[in-house]
Amino acid sequence: MKDPILFRRKDTLDPGEASYWKDLLYRVVKIGAELEVATPKGISRPDFEIQSRDALAPSETLDRLGANGVLDIKPEHCGIEIRIIGRQPHFRSLQRQYTSIMNSLLALGGRARPTCGLHFHLLTPTLAEPVPEIILANLWNLTRRYGPELKFLTSGGESRDGLCRRRQHNSHLEFVNHSSGVVHMSKIYQALKESLKVPEHQNFVNLEHVRFAESGAVLPFHIEFRFPDADLSAISVTAKTILFLALLLKSVDLSQYGVVHVGRIQTWQRKKYLLDILSNNDGNLATSDTRAVDDNVIEELRQGCYEMLDLLCPVFEGLSASSALDVLLALAERPVSLLRISGYEWAQIDALLSERASADPQGLDDTDRKLMQRIELGEWSGKTSLEAWKWRAAQELFLTPQDLERRLQRIDALRGVRWDERHGSIVFTS
Repeated sequence: MKDPILFRRKDTLDPGEASYWKDLLYRVVKIGAELEVATPKGISRPDFEIQSRDALAPSETLDRLGANGVLDIKPEHCGIEIRIIGRQPHFRSLQRQYTSIMNSLLALGGRARPTCGLHFHLLTPTLAEPVPEIILANLWNLTRRYGPELKFLTSGGESRDGLCRRRQHNSHLEFVNHSSGVVHMSKIYQALKESLKVPEHQNFVNLEHVRFAESGAVLPFHIEFRFPDADLSAISVTAKTILFLALLLKSVDLSQYGVVHVGRIQTWQRKKYLLDILSNNDGNLATSDTRAVDDNVIEELRQGCYEMLDLLCPVFEGLSASSALDVLLALAERPVSLLRISGYEWAQIDALLSERASADPQGLDDTDRKLMQRIELGEWSGKTSLEAWKWRAAQELFLTPQDLERRLQRIDALRGVRWDERHGSIVFTS
């Protein structure tokens, strides 16, 4: 992390508090999405809404997930908005859910147009105690620090002149002006509410749903990330969902030391410039004018994405979410926008990104499952060394040492494994 500057705070979390909040938020956080989809050519909006309802079977209640996890479908200026119920992020489960949704929409001819957005709601519906304000402060400033990179990574336009949709409904104009290292988050919340420059609910990061206790702590803790462009790739949307969880959990880690700084003055001025050329209202129709985003700028944004993902890497490892990190690294190289500009259709984008993800656990065979069962039940414990354990495993399952290593690597990607000296066995880490 370049320029790892932290604002000093008196309310930093001690390691025990950080461990508690990281574990608690991981358990209770749900991330839902509002996916806007343009009407197919030659079909009226009401007809498309009816067809989408028939295909996606919205539950119309938060108490029942339904067949596709869709809450409801409503008219939107671009066509329809599909509200997807928030659920605790798990890569493969989310990928299956979004694959079902996207396949249905694409089969109906649904389109991602510049008028469409993709909003992620990070919420904690069952949380019964307020979140320390410093965690929200770090999430706010961490998102500001990597604002241009996040906008680039989630861009979905169809041309180099219009990499992103227009700024109007995901404006950073207020977002860049308020540092959580300087003022309390309740002051930033009030400034956004009273702003005449940007309507409260149209901010790059929308805080309208949060509230503050007298102590300054936050409850309810409900953040809306409005900057991503519409995206009809299931694995891309899944990886971005995990990204927002990783940003939150990293914010807990950082809260042990202070509030992260956005960077030195010259660095921050450059960040604001990059946001301006990525996100504005100056393009054709509903796009930003991104003609200033040349190859050098793209490489600069790409390197910034790598820096951000390097910072978050330990969180992904702790979540056993290596597949999400693989996909995000691929999107850092070429986000959906650059893939679409290169001529890729949505199904091709999804297939290409899927190739970059870690091995799919659905590819496990009977021998893999037998190996997992032996590890789960500790049937080969008591060995004096890792080599002795592997020799026994290979002998029992009639495997060569090389084949055993490949299978252990595949299982490690799914569950995580390590050698445990006390048990004399390989054990699962999750």
